[in-house]
Amino acid sequence: MMNAVLRIVVAVVAIGLFAGAPIGADEFEGRVDEIVGAAMAATQIPGVSVGVARGGETILAKGYGMADLENAVPATAHTVYRIGSVTKQFTAAAILLLVERGKVALDDPLARFLPDYDTHGETITVRRLLNHTCGIKGYTEMPEFWKRATEDLSPEEMMELFGSEPLEFAPGEKYQYSNSGYYLLGQIVEKASGKTYEQFLRDEVFGRLQLDETHYLDNAPIVPGRAEGYEVRDAEVVNDDPLSMRLPYSAGSLGASVGDLLRWQQALATNELISGESLAAMTAPGVLTSGAEISYGYGLGLGELEGRRKIAHGGGINGFRAQLAWYPDHDLTIVVLSNSGASSPGVIESAIARAALGIQERAILEVPMNREELSLYAGVYDPGRSPIPVLLVGGELRLGRTRLRPVGEHTFYPEGDDHRRVTFEVSGGRSRRMRIEREGQVTEAPRVE
Repeated sequence: MMNAVLRIVVAVVAIGLFAGAPIGADEFEGRVDEIVGAAMAATQIPGVSVGVARGGETILAKGYGMADLENAVPATAHTVYRIGSVTKQFTAAAILLLVERGKVALDDPLARFLPDYDTHGETITVRRLLNHTCGIKGYTEMPEFWKRATEDLSPEEMMELFGSEPLEFAPGEKYQYSNSGYYLLGQIVEKASGKTYEQFLRDEVFGRLQLDETHYLDNAPIVPGRAEGYEVRDAEVVNDDPLSMRLPYSAGSLGASVGDLLRWQQALATNELISGESLAAMTAPGVLTSGAEISYGYGLGLGELEGRRKIAHGGGINGFRAQLAWYPDHDLTIVVLSNSGASSPGVIESAIARAALGIQERAILEVPMNREELSLYAGVYDPGRSPIPVLLVGGELRLGRTRLRPVGEHTFYPEGDDHRRVTFEVSGGRSRRMRIEREGQVTEAPRVE
């Protein structure tokens, strides 16, 4: 199933940095082939592209499978995929460029740029939009949005759609991911720069950094190397649902190749685009009004991999999934892009990182549990916006459609991901709360049913 059409292996004599013997370039590439091949077979992924770099040197850039099934077009290192919410770090960097130029301040109120937007009597700052603490309801959580997802809604129509909803909490009170907040940041870029969001990125980011395979990936233009998107339904690969790419906008409308995303990350790390001060702000934990820190900066998630600092973001959009991760203390960047909504590039990326850093894979030892024991955990848990069902199907416990493997002490690991831990808090003979942890990212969800 793997079809490698381009690979670049440059000046690497040893990649393994920790436990075990160093891994040579050929051995590392073989391990990546195994990781990607197993993932593609397990979840019917048509195509995947992977990029790995240390510093300014590309270790590997390679395509597997098909970018376009119907026309038998192979995936390559130059294939352009929709990257979904990986877009957000480009939007955040655009805002920080404008901050450096004195056209925006992080504590500016939204009303300075969009005076007609209803903030429901609250002051919402640029900073609160950047780190998802604004309280604005995310439009992708609104059924009304999905009814109109193929329409080229104007910014005014989009802002009316989500802006008419009451705030979900006072700004700064909590962290809750909001695509609406990043949509508004795109509007701020336009108001402050005098250019459209697309023009600003093309002129100030893509052009400056020579990101020739990065685009605002609208549906109409001809884009060389563009991948087709797919989903898996009833065990069959099908074309993805249509979506107007005007709607994800500054929250998720970009497309890129793995090579360009490696270049992008290097430009951030070396202050080629924004200053060191701006990068530090971008990668610092957000702070709530309570003083508590959150594991999100500006357009970037903050976590760790077995104690190694990790700065990363995933992306998901109709027919595509993406992951871009940076391990700053090891000068390591990994990009995984796929053209299947059923894929898990974050899991693939973590496995590649372990191979690169010489980290041993974890062994999960299941503890047998019968149906009656598993029934304790079945229910609906709500982290604050989208309820998560935990189902008892036959003799298995499932998180959505994924089997949970029991390991004892009310702890489970989802099938296919040895590093996402699901723990239940139990009292009075009943599960009361679910906690999901992966690489420093934590989701708390009390039981609601």
